[in-house]
Amino acid sequence: MNVFLTKKLEQVLPKIKAILDEHIYPLEKQYLTLPFSKVASKLKEVREIVQQQNLWNLHLSKNHGGLGFDLVEFGQISELLGTSPYGHYCFNCNAPDIGNQELLLENASDYIKETFLKPLIKGESRSCFAMTEPDFAGSNPVNMGTTAMKEGDSYVINGRKWFTTAADGATFTIVMANTNPTAENKYQKASMIIVPMETEGLEIIRNISIMGEENDSCFSHSEIQFTNCKVPIKNLVGNENEGFKLAQQRLGPGRIHHCMRWIGICERAFDLMCKRAVSRQISDTEKLGHKQTVQNWIAESRAEINAARFMVLHTAKKIDEVGAKEARIEISTIKFYVANVLMRVLDKAIQIHGALGITDDIILSFWYRHERGARIYDGPDEVHKSALARQILKGYGLDVVKRG
Repeated sequence: MNVFLTKKLEQVLPKIKAILDEHIYPLEKQYLTLPFSKVASKLKEVREIVQQQNLWNLHLSKNHGGLGFDLVEFGQISELLGTSPYGHYCFNCNAPDIGNQELLLENASDYIKETFLKPLIKGESRSCFAMTEPDFAGSNPVNMGTTAMKEGDSYVINGRKWFTTAADGATFTIVMANTNPTAENKYQKASMIIVPMETEGLEIIRNISIMGEENDSCFSHSEIQFTNCKVPIKNLVGNENEGFKLAQQRLGPGRIHHCMRWIGICERAFDLMCKRAVSRQISDTEKLGHKQTVQNWIAESRAEINAARFMVLHTAKKIDEVGAKEARIEISTIKFYVANVLMRVLDKAIQIHGALGITDDIILSFWYRHERGARIYDGPDEVHKSALARQILKGYGLDVVKRG
């Protein structure tokens, strides 16, 4: 029994599943080995179907064109959409757009909402988020080299970013840059500023090749150079020097989205695993599913997926009730736990499929390449484990100040 299921979800989930079955899954085999731009026209047709069925922007409140789902409810929608790499994009709630929409709805000026947010919500534009830098540890967002210095009524931005997801083809980026680099409080150095991608001085150096693939559009991870890139001060998101605070606000719900998407991937991989176990003949009298090792893998995967789902939705419920700041430990816990469940389930699914599992004839190899980063981005496993352990040991009276 799903204790998190609501009547609203019972009405919406079958409609989403129908679109996935009829319009999205059939595209995968033909297009997943091709650049994203090659499938863009097909996906546009699906996005129009989603809009026609009033399933657009399911993450938003009713006031902003959504259906008013809370984070627990949308988490379950995110799981279902996560069963296909195209799911979130077709419903206009793909990263990083979804995080940027939530950030701007909460913190942006009327000018920014009208100019940048409105087209994003309508699906007329895409966005990206530039924070990580090649010369600084991505797990430490208070240590950056990019600066945004005031010059008259503008900010002049200089620096280099990388792993800026979906920059290729985006309309604008939200840049995290130091506006007060000498501040004594390291958490009050940076601000978030919107930079249109066509701004002079902004250059996409490259789309970074990941696991042998150089992807474009929504699947891209770009390296970007800012050289005397000038934007008006009115492009500031929220208050100056509160970039770290906004980043933490953005990452809390974002990790729910990610984790539930990973669980959706797990469920799809689990389904493929079980179908392979009952269909693959290994002798005249035996199928793969008769082997105890395979049975163990199936049992372990089922238990881990169920546990992961409950942990994530429990965390989402806490965020809904008391906010992301009060759920920091739970957020760290699900980040590293679910990322590892994802890797284990995918690995078992590939192993059960044998040589077929590492081909592009089925979707498992795609996910194995594209989702290995789950244990790295948004904070690597080790950082989240350390944060969790320090909080636990603090409760036992241990001095948890870092010793170097």
